[in-house]
Amino acid sequence: MTGRTLANLLAVFVALTSAASIHAQTRDEARADGKDFATELRGEARDAATTNPDAARVPNFDPQATRDLQDLARDPDQIEARARSVATTSTPMRTIRDSMANRARFEPNEIEDVIARSRAINETPLDYTSGMAISGSQGSCVPLPPGSGTAGTYTATCNTGTRIDQSLGQCTVPLVATVNQQPQYHYLCNRFGDFNGSGEPECAGFDGYSCRVTGRRDTCLQWSSSGGRPWCSEPGDPITELTCDDQVPGQTPYMVTAATTVTTIPDESQCTGLADNSDCTLDADICTDADPQTRVIDGVSVTRPCWEWQRSYTCIEREAATDCSDIESQGTCRFVREECLTDEAPCETWERIYECPLPGTDNSTQYVCDGDVYCIDGSCETIERAANDEFKDAVTALHAMDEARGQFDPETLTLFRGTRNTCSSKVFGVLNCCKGKGFPLIPGISLLVALGCSREEVLLHERDAQGLCAYVGTYCSDKFLGVCLTKKKVYCCFESKLSRILQEQGRRQLPKSWDKPKEEQCEGFTLDEFARLDLSQMDFSEVYAEFTEAARLPDELETSILIQQKIEDYYARSGQ
Repeated sequence: MTGRTLANLLAVFVALTSAASIHAQTRDEARADGKDFATELRGEARDAATTNPDAARVPNFDPQATRDLQDLARDPDQIEARARSVATTSTPMRTIRDSMANRARFEPNEIEDVIARSRAINETPLDYTSGMAISGSQGSCVPLPPGSGTAGTYTATCNTGTRIDQSLGQCTVPLVATVNQQPQYHYLCNRFGDFNGSGEPECAGFDGYSCRVTGRRDTCLQWSSSGGRPWCSEPGDPITELTCDDQVPGQTPYMVTAATTVTTIPDESQCTGLADNSDCTLDADICTDADPQTRVIDGVSVTRPCWEWQRSYTCIEREAATDCSDIESQGTCRFVREECLTDEAPCETWERIYECPLPGTDNSTQYVCDGDVYCIDGSCETIERAANDEFKDAVTALHAMDEARGQFDPETLTLFRGTRNTCSSKVFGVLNCCKGKGFPLIPGISLLVALGCSREEVLLHERDAQGLCAYVGTYCSDKFLGVCLTKKKVYCCFESKLSRILQEQGRRQLPKSWDKPKEEQCEGFTLDEFARLDLSQMDFSEVYAEFTEAARLPDELETSILIQQKIEDYYARSGQ
């Protein structure tokens, strides 16, 4: 039936209904109207039977969709490719992926704990309903076997890889002075030899020997005595004086003397081991003995600006190391991942990240009370008297909205903005100022500061221990030869524990991961991001665990009073 025919039927029905409300129609009139209507329908049916099919006449018909199906039929390999392309923007597919990413996950040991607990009750049920009267009167309460719940976890980290041990080395370099007496041979020579009758050998005969010119003597070929005083009327070639360190063979010195020589040499024998070690670097070379500068050595005065130096070296030693034994020996921490602290390839230093339960948590005992079990003719039923879970959820949600109003930043239009905090620790070092939540606080800030931690790091330690900080990550702040020496942990700290939980779990919902540890600035949620959060899917047990006891009390009114009192105490402690 076409759309037009259906519309005509509806129109006729409305017209008949309206006409009947105005005046009654006779039988003949009704028969005539029916005949006319049938005639019209028969004509439309005849036209439809004799007219060639036309896709345009089919309601909601899409020719392009038909061609797409034909293309897929000819090339089935396109089906998978188009499916992958559509999956990136498909709302149903995104819903499925988000559901898989956010679904609840349980560790096998938790399931085994629950099963073991149930079996313990099943094996000795009377131990938990003893003293029960047929009348169902109030009796004693028997504790249930301990459960497997915890009050929270913390992130613990340790290091593995290569450790560089730095050591300082020092050595002394004294200046050793030696005084020697060496004979000196003095000769006379003439550059022309005995040509002019001087009687001296030729100077060329001294070439190749350790001789040096130390003077000259004038010679005269003819003297004149006219005028009273003799004077040289015909000068000759001057005679050269030579001083030689060794005796020249075949020549006779006219004089032999002794020369004093002083030799000073630094004695580096004490520094040989450090200087020859390629892993040692010279840091300083300081004069430590310069007074007096002139000293008498073997009767000879010797002057030098410095007589002794002290050299300082820094040496390194590589070795494999790990400090994860303490965490791994606990047996309660779950390994999460391993990250390289440096950008070197291959990586020399790794940080191992674990998730550990908070220590010292005392889960309140749960009870089954005789007054909650009623037996008739041997058939017993247990009356559950647990406190209303919706109450604490409602309180938490209302408090979240109240904090949203108080933590709105009108300048950036964001909610729940945090503050960036960092703390440093030596890789494989003893002092660690970044332990935070999960580790006991050392009483007294001054003690930690005296040990080497800054006041900001101590305050971060306290805030993290109170559950106000979210761990972002770690980066290497100081490295040497590709090995990380000092690392920095980055945290985002918030005004309350609830704000931290909203940030951690809200980022997983959006999703909106933390930025790189070196760049994270703890930005808040935009109004659009906060509007997309589903608070009902968040786990606030860490907060309202401080409101309520885990025990199931028989009296609901008493439970409500205790819950209200704990809420007031919680806000009084946190100053909210």
